[in-house]
Amino acid sequence: MTRDNFTVSCIHAGLKPSEKNDIMREFRVGKTRVLISTDLLARGIDVQGVSVVINFDLPRDRENYIHRVGRSGRFGRKGVAINLVDGRDMREIQELQRFYDTQIDRLPADIDKIIHA
Repeated sequence: MTRDNFTVSCIHAGLKPSEKNDIMREFRVGKTRVLISTDLLARGIDVQGVSVVINFDLPRDRENYIHRVGRSGRFGRKGVAINLVDGRDMREIQELQRFYDTQIDRLPADIDKIIHA
């Protein structure tokens, strides 16, 4: 992504608190447009401009799912959560749907229209 001129940062539990604070500050002000994170940021982080959350993998703890996807669309804004899954993950997707009484749909071909609506 950096080769394609995206500003990308990564945050995880192995960083010093000062490093985490610097990364979050840069993300909040828009200096970093893409933030890659572990479940470290699943809870308790509110950043107004997040419109898309991409789950590279599903969380082990299903309660973290709602916290992860809830990072998008905060403060009355629209948001999109994308889960990168394959056939092996379908049972977990079905369990999440039952647990949260919701529907997790396949990614539509016109995702750009959804994100920018």
